[in-house]
Amino acid sequence: MSGPFQRVAVIGLGLLGGSVSRAVLAHIPGAVTTGYDADPAVRARAREIGLATTIAETPGEAVREADLVVLCVPVGAMGAAGAAIAVDLPADAIVTDVGSSKASVVRALAEALPNHAVVPAHPVAGTEQSGPDSGFATLFHNRWCILTPPAKVDPDDVQRVSQFWEALGAKIEMMEAGHHDRVLAVTSHLPHLIAYTIVGTASDLEEVTQSEVIKYSAGGFRDFTRIAASDPTMWRDVFLSNRDAVLEMLQRFTEDLTELQKAIRKRDGDALFDQFTRTRAIRRSIIEQGQDDARPDFGRGDHNDKG
Repeated sequence: MSGPFQRVAVIGLGLLGGSVSRAVLAHIPGAVTTGYDADPAVRARAREIGLATTIAETPGEAVREADLVVLCVPVGAMGAAGAAIAVDLPADAIVTDVGSSKASVVRALAEALPNHAVVPAHPVAGTEQSGPDSGFATLFHNRWCILTPPAKVDPDDVQRVSQFWEALGAKIEMMEAGHHDRVLAVTSHLPHLIAYTIVGTASDLEEVTQSEVIKYSAGGFRDFTRIAASDPTMWRDVFLSNRDAVLEMLQRFTEDLTELQKAIRKRDGDALFDQFTRTRAIRRSIIEQGQDDARPDFGRGDHNDKG
């Protein structure tokens, strides 16, 4: 059975863009993909590995015959990417994206593409890898894709985009953009900020050499380094675009961390035990809902999502 779109343009050919293109070719019979990346070296590599049906040399060429355009660029570049395709974008084409902050994307694309249907999306999936060789067709399998359509968008267009992500294996959730940004500030953005911080702190400690940090890394630190290896450009833009929500959740986290600090100082074992018991139950719930793996190393040897 054919999918809701047959001519998909993918702008940005890193992990997510490459995975979108591969997933379309694998899961939507008869569909073709046209890819574009601003980096000539990425375009050349994408041609070598057959990342899309066609690799275009300009963003306009990529979208000229598309019925769906998927913007897979850092959230800070969404407005520029939208402006770059505006002249060549067919009037009936729909635009979606993969950005992990949404309010800023909704604003940027509304300004860049005021006369086109835009249905912003956030597939909550990824790995720490980047670049055109990192994508794979099953990245979105059993992962949530959150749609944050503006009120003025035609419900039929929202339904078509929903069907598209479902065809790639994702589960769909609808949210208002601002609410999405607060939820993801807790579940994704703050954990990344903590990971970047703790890995940086470990490397800065003068009494611990880098070789000792690597040699004696336990599982917890290894997981932090995996998250902290994520694409620097993407995450710089996420924190700046979702600044208010991240700062709000960081303040809440700082207050909770201070309470744990007090419990340790006061030797309050009951408080520590109660907190750890509560968080352990949350971990079990995540596994039960199929959003992670209970196997050793969380199944990280497979292509599993980073969140």
